[in-house]
Amino acid sequence: MTTSVLVPSSLTREAEDKREATRKLGYVARAATVFRADRLTIIPDPDGEGKLDGGFVETVLRYAATPPYLRKEVWGKRGELESVGVLPPLHVTPRTGSGSDDSGSLRQGLVTEVGSDGRVRVNCGMQHPISLGVPSDMEVAEGERVAVRIYSRRPVRAKLVDEPLPGFIVDRADLDEALSRADAGVRIASSRYGVELTTDRLGQLVETIQSEDDGAGDLTVAFGSPERGLPAILGIDPDDVGPTEIDAVTRSESDATRFDLWLNTIPDQGSEVVRTEEAMFATLACLSLTE
Repeated sequence: MTTSVLVPSSLTREAEDKREATRKLGYVARAATVFRADRLTIIPDPDGEGKLDGGFVETVLRYAATPPYLRKEVWGKRGELESVGVLPPLHVTPRTGSGSDDSGSLRQGLVTEVGSDGRVRVNCGMQHPISLGVPSDMEVAEGERVAVRIYSRRPVRAKLVDEPLPGFIVDRADLDEALSRADAGVRIASSRYGVELTTDRLGQLVETIQSEDDGAGDLTVAFGSPERGLPAILGIDPDDVGPTEIDAVTRSESDATRFDLWLNTIPDQGSEVVRTEEAMFATLACLSLTE
């Protein structure tokens, strides 16, 4: 099961300065963390960008997704990061393996040194970098981020594992590329112009997501930016969005926008504009429910 969230490069278009923009991106990262998104993809919207472009958005979100114990070593000092002190902590929940061989917390580490004896030194938030053997089926390089499963801190017992890193990854991609990924699953456009979500429709949608023949549970959800929703970003008339019926979710490529469903998760919104981070919390909360 993979959950991908798409946000536009114009995400901070209304922010007056870097501090306000950074705070906004912090809440976007919080929403991705709370609802266990696996990937946060920035899609281009150059016409909607303000003073801060997609490069700024990507840098701050990548920084936010980096564990606190690695941030100084990975990022150093950069102009885009001058206001990161306002970022809310993510507190990514450690994942614990279910098998006897995989019990223990999974943490992200940074390879600081590669030895000639098949061992590497890894900074993974312990008091000092730790020395670990490299499995025969893995290749790692200095500066690479790796997954470390820690069984004990005193004495230190840990190993490198070939598993997805905790938290979410951040990347940039064209919309068509993001929607064409093998793990895209059901592709939803979050928009006030979509079909209004009701309790009955939610049950239908959850069943549809979970019953996909290929990649059951995979999901991609796209969001617009302040005062510039997805129709404007895609250059289409709001009256032409579609599909807007859940029973029409067929994974068809006929729709020009490549979405399987346009969905309005705040059908009676009390504000003229719902911020992206607010829409993320509202939408992902609904879609994370199970039967």
